Amino acid sequence: MLESQDQKKLDELFSSMQEANGCFLGYPFAKGFDYEQLWRFMSLTGNNLGDPFEPGTYRVNSHAFECDVIDFFARLFRAPSCEVWGYVTNGGTEGNIYGLYLARELYPDAVAYFSRDTHYSVSKGVRLLGLEHSVVRSQSNGEMDYDDLAQRATRSRTRPAVVVANIGTTMKEGKDDTLKIRAVLHDVGISAIYIHSDAALCGPYAPLINPKPAFDFADGADSITLSGHKFLGAPMPCGVVLSHKLHVQRVMRKIDYIGSSDTTLSGSRNAYTPIMLWYAIRSLGIEGIKQIFQQCERLAAYTADELNVRGVRAWRNPNALTVVLPPVEDSIKTKWQIATQDISHLVITPGTTKQQTDALIEAITNRNR
Repeated sequence: MLESQDQKKLDELFSSMQEANGCFLGYPFAKGFDYEQLWRFMSLTGNNLGDPFEPGTYRVNSHAFECDVIDFFARLFRAPSCEVWGYVTNGGTEGNIYGLYLARELYPDAVAYFSRDTHYSVSKGVRLLGLEHSVVRSQSNGEMDYDDLAQRATRSRTRPAVVVANIGTTMKEGKDDTLKIRAVLHDVGISAIYIHSDAALCGPYAPLINPKPAFDFADGADSITLSGHKFLGAPMPCGVVLSHKLHVQRVMRKIDYIGSSDTTLSGSRNAYTPIMLWYAIRSLGIEGIKQIFQQCERLAAYTADELNVRGVRAWRNPNALTVVLPPVEDSIKTKWQIATQDISHLVITPGTTKQQTDALIEAITNRNR
């Protein structure tokens, strides 16, 4: 039993987080999900230790549900039948580092290329893994500058290339094209290529938009990561990473005392996020995900249009849920938790309401009058 001051502190934290959830528009984190049917699992120990596709001594896991999640995204990302492997991660950063890890094991002497708009986890990953890297310029929409990639790759044309393709950059939701990346590298004489697609936000809906961006396994990706909490929704960060099995076999180690292989980065892993992701994809299905994306996209279009009508130069990439605008004032950035660099942005995720975006628009435009 908690003492009264501790209970008060706990209640105050809940109230603070509840208030912050109500004005949370600057970062992608789905809201409004309902996992009430799953709370009974919180009374159980759970650990997805080892390879999700292998039986092991450790049975307090949700491996069967994790495998269903991997199978769903393998099909969505047009993976070759029975040739892809994956697991549920702690989030996009783990997925990016895992993709780079597989690439380094395949091509130890490679040069890694990624654009200036790439998520900071990639810079962290290349430092951790000791990968030589080159930062490529970005176009104004956040997409990679392919001419600059060609120039940089030409300087190291005798070495393999590892490229991180952004399928929705952090600030502008710009999307790189894996087909163009492979073509550029082939043109400069590089044939040993590994492409990792970072589809943290866009992964669940990118295959469903028209035109579909080139980013999946059929488009030449070797590994793909997505975040589960950003669009599908979860109360804690989580994600999925997928790769060709042949790449994973290079890092696989058999661990006798758990009766399974060590194929993941973290070893012990959350057993509950796979259940939540399974519940989300089973409840929604492909059509449900598409409908929710279309609702979000309409609200993003409305928000950008309304800001422009009121004199704020807002814009977004085609089919993007990210609305880009000039930097907002500190008071607005603090209240609405608006991500800001040389620009600000807001992200329309499932659960975002018109009332919330209208309140933000009012706050921004009242300051401009």
